[in-house]
Amino acid sequence: MKKILIILVSILTLSFQAMAYEEANYEVIKENKEYEIRKYSDRLVIETNSIKGNGFRKLFNYISGNNQEKKEIKMTVPVTQENKNGNMTMQFYLPSKFNKDNAPKPSNSEIKILTIESGYYAVIKYSGRSSDQNFLKNKEMLEKHLKRDNIKILSPPIRASYNSPFTLPMLKRNEVMYRIDL
Repeated sequence: MKKILIILVSILTLSFQAMAYEEANYEVIKENKEYEIRKYSDRLVIETNSIKGNGFRKLFNYISGNNQEKKEIKMTVPVTQENKNGNMTMQFYLPSKFNKDNAPKPSNSEIKILTIESGYYAVIKYSGRSSDQNFLKNKEMLEKHLKRDNIKILSPPIRASYNSPFTLPMLKRNEVMYRIDL
């Protein structure tokens, strides 16, 4: 039984590593044992309110071809969530080949195409489920470290998820991010 479990975990690990998604481009500026500071370039996202948990479905439909050009778009990582003006939003990053001019126009009026301007972000990585409890624990930890290091936070916390829901929790990559002033 133990041998079968090891084989199954190995197969799942290899299959998830084979699913290489384009990741938002960044440069690590500083790193310590608690967190890292990244510089991100401008990046294009699609965004919607994630009320009642249906934000993912709306965004997934857009990249699956439910857009005005009926064009399928490859999934990228991370999928991010943040609170904007009291509303929880969800974002998918568009592949780097897209810009505001060539990105397919959304068919759904609840989806917006936005450019996130370049900037510096403090990031803490963690594995496990992408639960609120895990997120809040790591958010508080990152806030504590940034306050200790006198780094000014400029944004609400951002939840970033990198894996499919079928990835084993111990293999998941999750992050808490804050835009910061350097």
